[in-house]
Amino acid sequence: MISIYSLKPRFQNLLRPLVVWLHARGATANQVTLAAAAVSLLVALLVAWNAPLAWPFLLIPVWVFLRMALNAIDGMLAREFGQQSRLGAYLNEMCDVVADSALYLPFALLPGVSPLLVVCVVLMAVFSEYAGVLGLMVGASRRYDGPMGKSDRAAVFGLLGVIVGCGAPTGVWFNVVLAAVLALLARTIYNRIRRGLAQS
Repeated sequence: MISIYSLKPRFQNLLRPLVVWLHARGATANQVTLAAAAVSLLVALLVAWNAPLAWPFLLIPVWVFLRMALNAIDGMLAREFGQQSRLGAYLNEMCDVVADSALYLPFALLPGVSPLLVVCVVLMAVFSEYAGVLGLMVGASRRYDGPMGKSDRAAVFGLLGVIVGCGAPTGVWFNVVLAAVLALLARTIYNRIRRGLAQS
């Protein structure tokens, strides 16, 4: 299955003029990483505070798209302008996991949605990123295999935020989507481990 991650090079090309502009004004990759994580936490808290009201969930797809851009920008600043560092590697991985978890959890507060399924999705997402990073430990590359990588999860939860924010009732259909995401996350973990071992 094709992951949205495969579209990243085209997305980066669109962002390159902005990256050059930010670098010229002294912005660093780590600053962008930390800012994206901080705003993610604020958005998640705002949505959770107002749950089960529907309209705040529209903030999630808006922010998810902007955060995807910021994630691409911090990577480009690091690679293309000599800002790569060990601290940056830690921040990149840890901030992504924290931000993703925070943005997914408010969905557990919606009526008819299984909090257990939401928590399981969050945990499996963490495990999938851990499986990706462990590729480096066994002599492979950092694995980004799908079918439910970080960008794919962002697309799914962004779409769910639009649907919920527009007033659609939640219930069985939402739990079915979460169950499907769980299954795809399990496949993602399997793919990352298998292909990491094969590469090493």
